Amino acid sequence: MKRHNCLFFNIGGENMLYKYEEDYVEQEADYSIELLKQLATIPAPSYHEEKRAQFCKQWFKERGIETTIDKMNNVVIKMFDDNQDIAVFCGHLDVVFADMEPLKIIQKGNYLYGPGVGDDTANVVHLMQVIHYIHLHHLHGKTGILFVLNTCEEGLGNSNGCRYIVEQYKNRIKSFISFDGYLNQCTNSAVGSKRYRLTVHCQGGHSYADFGKENAIETLSKIMYELSHQQIPTEAKTTYNFGKIEGGTTINAIASTATLLYEYRSSMQNCLDIMEKQFQEIVSHYSNVEIEILGVRPGNGLLNQEKFEKFTDHNVRLIKEYYLDDVEKCANGTDSNIPLSYGICANTIGTLMGEKAHTYDEWIDLDSYKIGFKVMMNIILEYFRD
Repeated sequence: MKRHNCLFFNIGGENMLYKYEEDYVEQEADYSIELLKQLATIPAPSYHEEKRAQFCKQWFKERGIETTIDKMNNVVIKMFDDNQDIAVFCGHLDVVFADMEPLKIIQKGNYLYGPGVGDDTANVVHLMQVIHYIHLHHLHGKTGILFVLNTCEEGLGNSNGCRYIVEQYKNRIKSFISFDGYLNQCTNSAVGSKRYRLTVHCQGGHSYADFGKENAIETLSKIMYELSHQQIPTEAKTTYNFGKIEGGTTINAIASTATLLYEYRSSMQNCLDIMEKQFQEIVSHYSNVEIEILGVRPGNGLLNQEKFEKFTDHNVRLIKEYYLDDVEKCANGTDSNIPLSYGICANTIGTLMGEKAHTYDEWIDLDSYKIGFKVMMNIILEYFRD
């Protein structure tokens, strides 16, 4: 696989916002919270982000910013010529919740509560406002710039919104930053995964009259037992999970079908390959199992490690210009998986602090939210400064 050069600027120097850039953050701070409340109420399950996408497109239109919505419902803003290398900045529109009714967002003092308020709506709002600042000041990038409010990051979305973008421009993308998560982490390694639905089919029957016939739940239990006793690779953290099981109809019937949602994860491709080999070996012993691949998130590709480390270290320094606590470089499953799998320098960076992501009780600290606004401005505007 081709090693991509990383595209970034001012390595080794200290970089902070100019006063007029910080003034923009201060001036927009209250409105930023109101915009966050408004956007966060709009339901956006993966593959059903249309309402959020249209809201964002209209918001940009009212400010004179041209956008397109592609076939994945990504909101796309292009600032590049046909022959330019590209730096990509994105945040994901979808949330993990299946609700199609407005989501409840509540402010209590300096905290904002609600499902998806931090993951990833707050980061998206910051990105929208940075784009607006760039438009207001007629800034031009030192390279091609692609902004994306992408879809399908969460769960079975499998980063398909981001995947659609990267596969279009992978030969031109030289750096990629996904804004997602918290200020105290910089994701620089892809946790890859593979997800399956296993369905056991058999004849079933009456629990007494047909006793002894194959029971789909029992067969599925045997498969789960074998999977839970497989040898887990130790080269890198590797996990598996039984996420959901269903089967049978009633207490006095032998189950004719049973279904399992199963996944495994690792930050190393070799470990993923081992888990896949073991999975296929185990299920090959059962002739009545239907196997459906629900999604694949790739692991790390071949990177120029020296340049990638400099890229990551530089982004961490930019975060710490405003966020004064420790920033952990870590492995996660994010939209950065896609560019990293192609050997493109990519980090995922958060612009807030909070807790309880992926729950209805999620909350964010609004003091950290303003700090994160400055962090994102600082990172993106480096690609525009002379």
